Formats: sequence, structure tokens, C-alpha cells
Amino acid sequence: MLTLSHVSQQFGDKILYEDVSVQINRSEKVGLIGRNGAGKSTLIKIITGELLPDDGAVAFPKNLKMGYLDQYVNVDETQNIRDFLRSAFAEDFKKADQIAALYEKYAETPEEHLLIKAGELQTQLDQGDFYQMDILIDDLADGLGIKVLGMETPLANLSGGQRSKLILAKMLLEKPDLLILDEPTNHLDDNHIQWLIEFLQDFSGTYLVVSHDRHFLNQITTHIIDIEFGKLTKYTGNLEKALKLKELQNESYLKQYEAQQAHIKKTEAYIRKYKAGSRSTMAKSREKQLAKIDRLTPPTDAPKPHLAFSYAPIVTTLALETEGLVIGYQRPLLDAIDLTIRYGEKIAIRGFNGIGKSTLLKTLLGEIPAIEGTYHFPQHTQIDYFSQDLEWAHPLQNGLQYLSDLYPKASIKELRRQLSRAGLPDQLAQEKLKFLSGGEQTKVKLAEMMMKKSNFLILDEPTNHIDQDTKNNLRDTLAKFPGTIIVVSHEAEFYESFIDRVIALDQER
Repeated sequence: MLTLSHVSQQFGDKILYEDVSVQINRSEKVGLIGRNGAGKSTLIKIITGELLPDDGAVAFPKNLKMGYLDQYVNVDETQNIRDFLRSAFAEDFKKADQIAALYEKYAETPEEHLLIKAGELQTQLDQGDFYQMDILIDDLADGLGIKVLGMETPLANLSGGQRSKLILAKMLLEKPDLLILDEPTNHLDDNHIQWLIEFLQDFSGTYLVVSHDRHFLNQITTHIIDIEFGKLTKYTGNLEKALKLKELQNESYLKQYEAQQAHIKKTEAYIRKYKAGSRSTMAKSREKQLAKIDRLTPPTDAPKPHLAFSYAPIVTTLALETEGLVIGYQRPLLDAIDLTIRYGEKIAIRGFNGIGKSTLLKTLLGEIPAIEGTYHFPQHTQIDYFSQDLEWAHPLQNGLQYLSDLYPKASIKELRRQLSRAGLPDQLAQEKLKFLSGGEQTKVKLAEMMMKKSNFLILDEPTNHIDQDTKNNLRDTLAKFPGTIIVVSHEAEFYESFIDRVIALDQER
């Protein structure tokens, strides 16, 4: 279904992949993994034709129908949700129009071939999903949590996360031969992720999925493609099996790399010593041999994350109280919320996508006015907030410039140190924000959080884009934080080891 042949891609001095080849076969369910910045999103862009590789080629079978989850695709905002989903059957609507036109023409000139053509098109519609379209749309909209938004709601009224779900739903209705999904769970809650897992398990086609959600990947994959050391390695089995094989192969690779480096250094020393002496012929011969060596790519030097949030001491019993708090925009999203959080508690907030988790956080932060009721933080509360939106006022700034604007008194050395502690190497700290991967942009935001002293952390989907090393380190860091924490995350596996209780916003609107 997809063949990458001798593909190479480099940005500046950074080699993403070098002369890599890999094949995805019919009906394989493939997960694409790798550290933040390894080149997962770039590989997706090469596969979808958005980016041409420096070298190599991408090949598909003739007439392959590809579906790509592009969260930034332009849509007609005047359409409502149902009409947008019905547009997945655009080809069938064209056939229905053709049939009507053929019968109209037959009424004027009764020629047999017009009836035959209309009959062929009608058979195609009968054998497809055209006449079950609305049932399929309703089932899918229900499964992905779209129906609660109102099927007649215009697209202009949807948030970015709601629109992403809608684009995913349309693509699934189109039933492509090859699905390309980049972080499909980012805007889904637990129930809708489970629905998507079951859908993909039953999907008869082929797909390639990028996701940092290990539980999700483990249940939907039959093969894993891993990007590391500038190479693509394909493993048979789900994520758990692939990671065990990868660990064994990494140990072997590192031994090979170290042995090759030792051989290169020894040979270079011999050449330097004897190039101008009596053994110059032998030295030149070894120099030629050294030039022909297929050098192994050095192991990644990406810094390991070492997150630490600075604590601002506070003396209090309660961290937050709400009384009759009603949240929403033009209308309430939930009934009044009466909430008491003790100081030092670690709370997870759960609920289906769109119910108001982010709206609640933004209301507590004062970004959105409450419709009714009150909320209260004690004096000297210092809040540090992580927003799930990767939006930048100046996307052409690099991470260093961004932090320097926020903290002009901090030295460049201190800013570099915080970015490195977040897992962003110096080279990427000087890369424009818009050109960083989602995980790398998240690390800039984590570095920003570490610059501020606080006693109340509020995190909205912090794991959406980050790799497993960063996720593990963030979890351990939050567990050690002495202050109060509210976290919203669709990954229970991430937070369940350190939270004290779950607050469920499970009320139907």
C-alpha cells in the first residue's frame, strides 16, 4: 500500500533519516513512533506529498484512495455538522445526479445505452452505503461525541478540538484504502478513544497512526515503525512487543557504533603517524578504506528531560472554593458547580470532550467570565498554567527569544538551561517556534512553566504531543510537587499514580 525507497531528509545540520526504505502492506495496522523531533510529522508530510524528500521516492498502488487527518484543512464554515459529514459521500451524490440526468435525457431521446448506464450507476449506489448514509453518520457522530454539539450547529461555532473530531469523522466515513492519522486521540476523551479503538480494530483497510498514547497504540497496531538513529525500523507486533525488540536491537546498535568509532580513531591515528613516512603507501591504502566505510549514525544526543517546578510556599488549608459557579459562553455548559479543593490535593478532571473542562479552567484563571456564582483562591496563591493550545503571538520567534520576552531579567544561560531541562537541545532552542514539532513546542511551554514560582499547577492536556520519556518525567515531577494540582488529561495511565481524587464532569447538557 505504501513503499518508501532510499528516502533521506535533512534540516540544516540535523539528519532526520538517511537512505531509509520501508514498506506497508495491505491490511497492516501500523504505528509510527519516535522521540519528539525525530521526524514523525515530517515523514507524514513526505507520504502525503506536502513535502518532497531530499532524496528517494514514495510509491502507492494505482488509484489508491488515501485519507489524511489534516486538522488544519480549510472548511466551509457556513455548513452545519450534518451537511459537512454528508459531504463524505460527495461521489455518491454525483452518481445520483448523473442517474437523474440520464433518465431526463432518456425521456427526450429514448436510447437504450442511457438506461444501461443509469442501471450501472444505480447498482453502484445500491451496493454502497449511500442509502444508509444518515444512519452511519449518526452512529459515528454518537461514537465520537459529535452529536452532543448539535447536528445543525454551523462549523463556525466549533472550537479547534471539536473541528478536529469532525474532520476525523468525515475521513472515517469516506472509508479510504489507506488512513493516515496524526495524533487522533488529542481531542477525544476516554469513552470516545475506546470507541475509536474498536472502530480501528474492525477497520478492514490499512492505516498508519502517529500517537504518543501508548495504551491506544498498543491496542490498534499489528506493526510498529520506529524512527531512531536516522533509520526506520519496522517491527511485527503491537507496541509492547516492538519496544522489547527495540531494546535488544538498541543494545546491539550501540555496541556496533562504539566498535566502529574505536576502529575509525585507531585507523585515523595510524594514517596521521605514517602518512609521510616509510609506511605511506599502507597509510594511503587505509585512508581509502576508511573513506568507503558506511558510517553508523551517532545515537541521538537529545537531552533527557529533568523537569522541576519552583515552589512558592503558602500557609492555607483550602486551595480553591467555588459556590454556585456556572460556566459557559452564551449559555451554561453545566449546572452550578460547588467545589472544595484542599491545599496540596492533586485532582484530575474528567468528562467527555466539549462538556466544559477547559472552559472551567479558563474561568478559574479569569480568562472567561463566570455566568453566575463565585470562586475563591486564598491570598498568596501563585498559579502556573499549561494550556493545550499551541498558538504563539510571534511564531517566527525561537524558544530563547520567546522566554527572553517573558523574563527579560533572566540570563541567556538560565533560559538555555531551562529549555535543556525541558528536553530541548540548544540547536532547537534557536529554531523558529512554527518549525518545531508539537512535542518540541510543548517543551518550550514546560520550560516557561519552570521559570515561574507557584503553589497551584493547572495543566490542560499536557501529554498531547510529548514523547514517553518526557511524559514519565512530567508525571514524576507532578507527584513530587508540594502544592495543589488540577490536571485535565484523556490519559488515565498518565495521572492515576499521583492524583488523590477524580472530579467527573459527566453531566449531559
